[in-house]
Amino acid sequence: MSVLLTIHSITRWLVTLVAIGLIVRLVLGLIKKQPFDKTANALLGAFGGLMDTQMLLGVLFFVLDGLGKTGFPLFRWEHAATMLLAVIVAHLPAMWKKKADTVRTRNTLIAVIVALLLVFLGVSSLGGWVRWWHISGLF
Repeated sequence: MSVLLTIHSITRWLVTLVAIGLIVRLVLGLIKKQPFDKTANALLGAFGGLMDTQMLLGVLFFVLDGLGKTGFPLFRWEHAATMLLAVIVAHLPAMWKKKADTVRTRNTLIAVIVALLLVFLGVSSLGGWVRWWHISGLF
């Protein structure tokens, strides 16, 4: 079970790195008035895919660990609800595919920032960003 939790915990860093790269690309796109190109699409796809993967890992851990060990305390429900909202927000840019590049870039930037803020909020409800070091036994 700790392997699943460790993978889930490490994946959040991938989500964060891709989100930061996407935010930088979108900000530059707005400043330089660049089109929403293949790079932006690839980063957006990676972000959405990683968010989906993270949600799947989280649900698996939630159910398996909850049934097998620790039950379902309130903080886990809060974390799950916050992360579900983050995944939903991360997929909102699909609604803006046919909008003008400026509108699409701006709206996608807002959605990614909100999704990332929800991720930070959800992780902090579990005890913060360094908790996985203790769980995995690395430190």
